Amino acid sequence: MQTGENLQGLRNVSDFTRFVSICVVLLHFYLSSHDAFRHWGLTSVEVDHILTPFSQTGLFTSRLKPKLMALLLLCVSLLGVKGKKEEKIRGSTVLLYLLSGILFYFGSHLLPLPHSEIATLLYLVGSAAGYLLLLAGGTLLSRLISINLQGDIFNMANETFPQEERLLENEFSVNLPAKYRLQDRVRSSWINIINPFRALLVLGTPGAGKSYFVIRHVITQHLRKGFSMFLYDFKFDDLSLIAYNTLLRNIGSFQKKPSFYVINFDDLSRTHRCNPLAPDGMEDITDATEASRTIMLGLNREWIKKQGDFFVESPINFLTAVIWFLRRYRDGRFCTLPHVIELMQVEYDHLFPVLRTQKEIEALINPFISAYLNKAREQLEGQIASAKISLARLVSPQLYYVLSGNDFTLDINNPVAPKVVCMGNNPQKLQVYGAVLSLYVSRVVKLVNRKGQLKSSLVFDEFPTIYFNGIDSLIATARSNKVATTLGVQDISQLRKDYGREQAEVIMNTVGNIISGQVTGDTAKLLSERLGKILQERKSVSVNSSDTSFSKSTQLDFAVPASKVSALSSGEFVGMVADNPDTKINLKAFHCEIQNNHEALKREEASYSPLPAIRDISQEEVLSTYDMIREDIRTLVQEELQKLQASSEKIPAEGQPKKKDAESPGQPLSF
Repeated sequence: MQTGENLQGLRNVSDFTRFVSICVVLLHFYLSSHDAFRHWGLTSVEVDHILTPFSQTGLFTSRLKPKLMALLLLCVSLLGVKGKKEEKIRGSTVLLYLLSGILFYFGSHLLPLPHSEIATLLYLVGSAAGYLLLLAGGTLLSRLISINLQGDIFNMANETFPQEERLLENEFSVNLPAKYRLQDRVRSSWINIINPFRALLVLGTPGAGKSYFVIRHVITQHLRKGFSMFLYDFKFDDLSLIAYNTLLRNIGSFQKKPSFYVINFDDLSRTHRCNPLAPDGMEDITDATEASRTIMLGLNREWIKKQGDFFVESPINFLTAVIWFLRRYRDGRFCTLPHVIELMQVEYDHLFPVLRTQKEIEALINPFISAYLNKAREQLEGQIASAKISLARLVSPQLYYVLSGNDFTLDINNPVAPKVVCMGNNPQKLQVYGAVLSLYVSRVVKLVNRKGQLKSSLVFDEFPTIYFNGIDSLIATARSNKVATTLGVQDISQLRKDYGREQAEVIMNTVGNIISGQVTGDTAKLLSERLGKILQERKSVSVNSSDTSFSKSTQLDFAVPASKVSALSSGEFVGMVADNPDTKINLKAFHCEIQNNHEALKREEASYSPLPAIRDISQEEVLSTYDMIREDIRTLVQEELQKLQASSEKIPAEGQPKKKDAESPGQPLSF
């Protein structure tokens, strides 16, 4: 009644129409089989007199016309029927009733009339049965629940949304072809990273396809567009091989031909040498502090969460003092990490007098000297020994050889000498190599993030395996200097473990572009919230003893729920891209499958040239470099102690000259 319809009147009309339909069928039976009815004694003169006018209307001149009219009236009557919906009624049952009814209702015409009373009886029974089956089927049809609530049990169609189908390309962009589903159709789309300088975070558990579907295309497309590049290759030389061969094939894309350099510590014949503590790149003591912090936190990851503690800051300050001493000594002649390690191993009796000759670090070393003079050996060891023990892990002829050379500088985006630098790690030696490579990364970032340089791309595969203090500052400030940063991470929990919760959240929240394969837990929830909500359709059916009601509504819900992010297949990614003021992207979110031409990539990889051998190096040469570094430090200490002895400078202890122990600070150091 809320619709303004007279439901009782509609029901009466429907019932009357059905009654007329039944009357037409009965009249047809009586008139078409009058002889049989007369023979059975079922006729009368009065009835014949009443029905004679109907037989003259033309409707009953054939058997088909009245049956069609009766069927039409039956269908009209069924339109107004609103039976109580039943969940158990199936469409196949309704269809069986209707088809059987049509078969009996019209199949009875095959029986000859009126030659046989049996045939007449069969005709009447078949037609009546067909009519009743049609009536029953029509009634069941009105009680059938037409909404299929189980058709999309995973709600996949509802969780599809339009995505960017245009190819938006510029001189910096990375464009990945993809396919996505919109309702029940598969459409082509593009992931357009038109502003890589706002950083790109690539997430995904092992096997999700981070390198194969995303990072390799960042490398190849940036090199084709003339980017200088720094590449951290965790599983050397998988990505380095791609970078090297792409550079060979696209060398014409650069205004000035770049040089290709490799740093790895396993195969010394295929590595260049580079000093990350090169004096030219260390302008003041803050650079030494940054390098010291990077080394120590890279060697002791648990210290990252304890920054500011006394026994964390003390070894960092001591290492800073040693680095800056070597930077100032003879204009940085011995300012290399191997020399720093060897100098820190010198006994305190000789080390402290030598360090005190450099006035700029006096404030840094005074606490250690005070502890030494006051016989606070336990405190002193707690302050320094942790640094010495950590750095002792880096004592290796191979590391010393690579870290003490100067084949190239780390300013990869220098317009005069652009470079493509690949640095390789080894998962089996992660604890040792990671700290050294972290130092390289720290120095590279400082040098590239300057104005007036070339566009550059920093690609870090498995970023949490190295420590870089200040990644948030790089993401925030490097955009104006055309530095594109790509970070490969397995999961946000991995970042939290290695960088701390606060730093991990800063990285997650400051990147402008994010592409994620399968991830679980908090990472999946964060991604689902970042992608936002879309308008989804909801249907429901309520069946009770007296009525059945349907409801259909729309509501905002997550475009990609966390459960779906946790179940992505390899090559399937979700995420969001950033745009530019001059190139707006309205459809930033995506959930698609990146399309790689697997056969073409296999052929391309089969034609790759191996990384070239750089030099022939023997073990004797490596050991010679190792011994030379140790000799440099021994000579340095001896010369400085001799100068101190000549000037009669002693270390005072509470205003009194210190008594000489078994080995005096003024005596030459013996190894």
